[in-house]
Amino acid sequence: MDVKTLCLGALTLGDASGYEIRKLFEDGPFGQFYDAGYGSIYPALGRLLAEGLVNVEKMVQAGRPDKKVYSLTEKGLDVFKAALAEPPVPDKVRSENVTRLFFAEFMEENTLRAVYEGYLKEFKEMSSKLKSLDEIGVAEGRRFTRGLGLAFYEGVAEYMEQNRDSFFQAVHHENLNGARSSESDLRAGAGDDD
Repeated sequence: MDVKTLCLGALTLGDASGYEIRKLFEDGPFGQFYDAGYGSIYPALGRLLAEGLVNVEKMVQAGRPDKKVYSLTEKGLDVFKAALAEPPVPDKVRSENVTRLFFAEFMEENTLRAVYEGYLKEFKEMSSKLKSLDEIGVAEGRRFTRGLGLAFYEGVAEYMEQNRDSFFQAVHHENLNGARSSESDLRAGAGDDD
């Protein structure tokens, strides 16, 4: 799903400025499954406006530039619903932390431990954040995705806690013996995409 479609989705929740939409990606519900910044949100809103999928109202603010508040048009809602009917593409996880853990044997132990513990802390914090959200008046789709997110964050945190010692022992052993990734490691991790 592209940023334009997600902006339409954000506007189903109510009228919003570009800043408020960005906050949905940064601190709000979209932050759990999508990343978008001002550099993609504002151009997307401009295209949506040009296509008649959103309206904009300028609100005067004392001592500040006018605030542009976007609202969804009927045509925009129809386009959003049509986009939801399209088959989704498979999820892809892009993680700098996982990349570093993949290449653990090339890292200094203290750096590796800091990455591991920092990543574990992120999952615990996200789990706590999701647990703290108010459930009253929340639509079932959002309640379900919160539960899915909670299961994911708790599952990863549990896995990392249960495997921490064995992971560091194995990496330490590999470093002592000069073990490095082999060609068979590369084939096993690459899949059939090539």
